[in-house]
Parts: sequence; structure tokens; C-alpha cells
Amino acid sequence: MFDRLFRRGPTEFNLQINSPGTTVRASTKESLLLAAINQGIAFPYNCRVGGCGECKCKLVQGKVKELTDKSYLLSAEELQQNYILACQSLPRSDVVIEVALRQGAAAHPIIETEGRIQSLRHLTHDILHVVLELQQAMPYTAGQYADLIVPAEADRCVGEGRSFSFASAHDPQRPQRVDFFIRKTHGGAFTEWLFEQAVVGSSLSLQGPYGDFQLRPGLQPLLCIAGGSGLAPIKALLEQAIEDHQGHRHVTLILGARTEKDLYALDEIDQIRRRWTGRFQFIPVLSTEPAHSAWAGQRGLIHEQLHAIVGDRLNEHQAYLCGPPQMIDACIAVMTQAGIDPSQIHFDKFLDSGHMVVPQDE
Repeated sequence: MFDRLFRRGPTEFNLQINSPGTTVRASTKESLLLAAINQGIAFPYNCRVGGCGECKCKLVQGKVKELTDKSYLLSAEELQQNYILACQSLPRSDVVIEVALRQGAAAHPIIETEGRIQSLRHLTHDILHVVLELQQAMPYTAGQYADLIVPAEADRCVGEGRSFSFASAHDPQRPQRVDFFIRKTHGGAFTEWLFEQAVVGSSLSLQGPYGDFQLRPGLQPLLCIAGGSGLAPIKALLEQAIEDHQGHRHVTLILGARTEKDLYALDEIDQIRRRWTGRFQFIPVLSTEPAHSAWAGQRGLIHEQLHAIVGDRLNEHQAYLCGPPQMIDACIAVMTQAGIDPSQIHFDKFLDSGHMVVPQDE
């Protein structure tokens, strides 16, 4: 009966979220997650590419095409109860799902606009600071991200794009200015175009904002961990905390890099420290710094250093992590073992092009 009453056509179906709940239309070429968030629904998710499991939901009725194996993220009980990953499921009929929607999630309209590069600056050999001026303002909450798409004139990778987190808090005085820390990905058409062809004045298409990685209220000390270009949303989040008068919370910021030459944005971090009213501790950790160098700071992997850096009060922190999945998973394992409530651990895994899933026509 549901199919007969609500079917719109062979390429579009209805997606009902909870019962009673909200119904939106979903194309057969877009995931259930995209259909929901493009309509402003506070659907839980972090990555949109099947890497975090946050978008899991129960398939109550209907058929979907699943793009990837979900068993590595869902428990045996969840699989038995017909749970799916919304970001990896395309509708093949009208669908009804059950999911716990986010409370207090960032709610901004999804904007599609064009932007011109105002500045390109190398922060390290493989990380660029990209500043764009948009045709249309894109309000966002610090911690969110946008999809950047290569313009048509870059003919060898037309339509290629990637998701990147905003590297600064939204500035109401300059609402059309956005910036990103973008790391070059081996074999990635988008970043190769950006590093090798893009110049000041080049155009990009943007769509966003996406994501619900954002600073949560609380009185706990903050533990912020960034790896590589994962510093972007952490920096934005801390800047936003100052504007929101949460700079009194004690914070420990850990930045992971390979060597000392891979550290960047140190002046910007120092500016945040100067404006922070609570205790602000910044600890770089280098994983492959030569043993004979003059570096006197922390060495090794971040998860190996957490107890040494934070001490026996690790379990009292509210944690925010951004960067490579391996780093995040290892750190979360240490945190949960130390007693941090999982509800106080928030993360954004930076997945490269090898993790991306491209829907194929049937």
C-alpha cells in the first residue's frame, strides 16, 4: 500500500524518517543520508562515506541498494534487526526508516555557490591554505565542512571534488569569505589540480555546509587532537569557543605531524592561546622526527603519549578529534579504556579518495 500511494516514478521515491515523522523525496542516485540532510533534517552522521557508522538506522520498510559491506561497523544484533548505513544506501522503493535524530545539531541551509580563489599559500610541502570569496554567503557552524568541486576549465578532472572542513570560525562581518587547509592526496584529481594548476582567481563550485562536528556545551576541560590537515576544524572550533564565551574552559591541544617541518599554523594557534582566558596547553607530537635533530618535544604516536600529556585525569575531558582514521581509532581506544564516556568523544575522520564510494548505475 505504501508503494502504491506514494511512488513518484522510477527514479525517485519517498523516504519516511520515523513514524510518525517526516517524509522527503529521494533520488535513486543519492543516498538516504543525502536526501535527509539536503532537506535540513538533523540526521546523525560524520563522514558520509561509510567510515564512521554514525548514520546507522533501522530499515523498517522498503528496499535499498547497499554500496558497501556494513558488517564491519554494525554489531551482529544490529544486522539481525535490519540496520543499514544511510550514507551507503540508495532507495529502490519507497522507504521507511527509524533513527534517533540529533538534538541541537547545527542547522544551516545547504547552499550551492561559486567561489574564486583569493589566496593560495603553502603551509607545508603538502598542505595549502586556500582562501575563497564566495558569490553567495554560506553560514556554517565551526567544525562543519563543504564539498569543493573542480571547475569546468580543468578538463582533466571535470566534476572532481572533495570534502574539506572550514579552517576558521564563520565571520559575520565577512560572510562570503571561507578558508581551508587542504592536504595533497596522492592520485587525487582534485588536490593535484589545486596544487599544480590552480591560481589566484581560479573558480570553484561549493556545496554545504555539512556535518555536525561542533563544540558541545559543558564545563569539562577540552582535549583537542588533530592530525595533519585535521587542524582546520579544531582551529575553527576553538575560535568559535572564544566568540561564544567558552574560552574559560581548560584546553589541551595536541597536533600530530611527521617531522618539525610539517608543523604549521603555529602563529594562529598562539593567537588563540593569547585570547583564551582559561589554561591553554599546546603539545606537538612528531612521529618520524630524526633522532639526531634538536627537537626537544614529544615524539611518537599521539595515542602512545596521551597519558603522559594529560595525566590521570584523562577521563574528565570532553574530547574532539580530527584527522586520519587510524589515529582517531587508536586515541578513542585509549580514551574509552581510561573511562571517558563515549558521549563525550566527538570526532571527524579525514578519509582520502581511497575511502570514497561512487554510486554505480545498475
